Amino acid sequence: MSAKLNLPIVGITMGDAAGIGPEITLKALSDAELGKICRPVIIGDLEFLKITAYELGLHLDFKVFRGGDPQAKCLEIYNLSSLPIRPTAGEESGLTGKSSAEYIKKAVELWKEKKIDAIATAPISKKALSLGGYNFPGHTEFLAELTGTQEFAMSFFAEKLRVVLLSTHVSLRAAIKLVNKERLTKLIVFAHRQLSELLRHDARIAVAGLNPHASEQGMFGSEEADVIQPAIAGCRKLGIDVSGPFSPDTIFLRGFRGEFDAVIACYHDQATIAVKSLSFGSSVNVTLGLPLIRTSVDHGTAFDIAGKGIADASSMKAAIKLAAELTILRNS
Repeated sequence: MSAKLNLPIVGITMGDAAGIGPEITLKALSDAELGKICRPVIIGDLEFLKITAYELGLHLDFKVFRGGDPQAKCLEIYNLSSLPIRPTAGEESGLTGKSSAEYIKKAVELWKEKKIDAIATAPISKKALSLGGYNFPGHTEFLAELTGTQEFAMSFFAEKLRVVLLSTHVSLRAAIKLVNKERLTKLIVFAHRQLSELLRHDARIAVAGLNPHASEQGMFGSEEADVIQPAIAGCRKLGIDVSGPFSPDTIFLRGFRGEFDAVIACYHDQATIAVKSLSFGSSVNVTLGLPLIRTSVDHGTAFDIAGKGIADASSMKAAIKLAAELTILRNS
């Protein structure tokens, strides 16, 4: 923890330099309120960030992060100088993909060295990451490998709604095949354990059905009766407060209103449509199962508006704030 005011040090990777990551990071950290709850440290390219700040009209003083006491009224940067040329805004390339991967790797190194307490990540491009030589479908899997984590899950925190995903970036056809009793049982047990630790109370879990109206007693499919109900029953025998399956068109709103601590979603868009409809711009991606706290924005690189100075930094602010809050909660 930071020596000054005992604030958690949150390392913020600036993401793909051709996207909106650097812009939203700087905009978020121009808000002095974040400095009251954490010591932010950007992990990225100092010269690129200086140019970006100038173009955005942000009057920020930058200092290189060297550990020790924080620099008063300065934005601290762990400088990797990984961009030999300025990338073209909105253009996916191996250069920015490789750089974004280096920021992530360095963030984990700094955490292992106890120089930062948590990580908040700006968006990366999966294609650029691949062009840069890294074969991962996203942050979640990359961070799992860097930390030697075998069991992990993507989740979203949106006010009182928390959603945990049974599958992530796969086709819908593949996602449906992944809905089986063994995987669902394992995820319910895992999510209950992780969320109970994070929230400091016995987490209440709801499970969304796969089919419309959770199949309405078998009228629209058999997965609820054959897979989901048996998994829930088995977990309840273990003492887990879990219920369902509930109709997917209402359960997320019920979670948002605080009826449950989390909802298990059967596939990616079942979760993200609900989250982004209810809390776009303020929801946060949280990787469960990692030995470190990691949060991220609820959106992508937005190449179509990169370099225009119009990106909304709300989700980045929320991600940094939540990283600090979860760190404080974990250490309390």
